[in-house]
Amino acid sequence: MNDQLRLKQDGDQAVEIHHRAGLLFRYVYRPETLAKESSRPFAHPVRSLSGATLSCFRPNDHPWHHGLSFTINHVGEKNFWGGPSYRAADGYQWRDDHGIQKHLEWLELSAAALTHRLQWRTADKDELLLEEVRSLEVEVLSENAWALFWRASLKNVTGSALSLGNYHSRHGLTGSHYTGLQFRGARDLLDEHGDASISIAAENGLSGEVAIHGAAAGWMEWNAQKDENLQRVNIRFINNTGPIHWFVRQKNPLTAFPFQFDRDHLLAAGAELLIDHSLIFTDVS
Repeated sequence: MNDQLRLKQDGDQAVEIHHRAGLLFRYVYRPETLAKESSRPFAHPVRSLSGATLSCFRPNDHPWHHGLSFTINHVGEKNFWGGPSYRAADGYQWRDDHGIQKHLEWLELSAAALTHRLQWRTADKDELLLEEVRSLEVEVLSENAWALFWRASLKNVTGSALSLGNYHSRHGLTGSHYTGLQFRGARDLLDEHGDASISIAAENGLSGEVAIHGAAAGWMEWNAQKDENLQRVNIRFINNTGPIHWFVRQKNPLTAFPFQFDRDHLLAAGAELLIDHSLIFTDVS
């Protein structure tokens, strides 16, 4: 089935991956989003094989949520997540502290794999902090399921150690450990409307947002449903290197893969941060 994958170039800003006649996702590698939203490459729309749109781009509650994208809440003192930055002294405030990600070149550009080099730079002084090699690999698993493998290596090129953190670990805002790969889902996906089968589950029998948010597990999944055609969809999020402390919200559907939780991750000069995640999108009969 992978031989039915097709790549479509959309100018010099985006590429699309199609399976047969359907779009799986559009990856915007030169975005035009605002610097205060920490502009970065993103995938949107992300769709199931049946054509159900699963992602959400720039929702009105958090317009810096950009479909499926990789972020770090704080690299040093710079906010690469987007939006206002939190400090214990004065809470959330808009500050001139954002970072941006810039595409440099493609290393592989095919229907099965998108691999490119990026730079993470400060928006105010254009200082280079991280260099990244990122790969998005696609595999069609069956007639109703496909997988996206998101892998990356981020290297500290500043010449000194960088502290990678979130508001939970750095500023004591309990539960606000969002960082890393984030998936902002379409608004209708987890609206349970009294249907207990629409739910969030995780490894070790965990169930529901309260139980899973902040818990350590190797995988988490959404059992969801779309409006209009009532299509049931399962989205499984897997961290391939072992358990992480998941960030999840159901009302404004969001999952994040935090690579660190209650302590900042100190990335030494010249050291690399490795990311290895899988997302499996399944249409459920």
